[in-house]
Amino acid sequence: MLCAAISTLTISTANALEELAKEKVSSVTNEETGFLKVEFESELQERSAFLMDAMVYSLEKLSQEYGKKYLQIKFEEV
Repeated sequence: MLCAAISTLTISTANALEELAKEKVSSVTNEETGFLKVEFESELQERSAFLMDAMVYSLEKLSQEYGKKYLQIKFEEV
């Protein structure tokens, strides 16, 4: 159940950033490990930042509920 929630949340957000917010992004995934990396080609628009904040909030809530053993969130700003 947790894996499905995380997959749905992250993939939906990535798709919304590209399709609805018209952000130019590139992504790297690994289905075996569940790794997802999304890189933005330019600074985020306000609505895109809101989408990202909403996704992070939801992931943090899932991490609190299920524990860091099952969900670790790492941030990297460049």
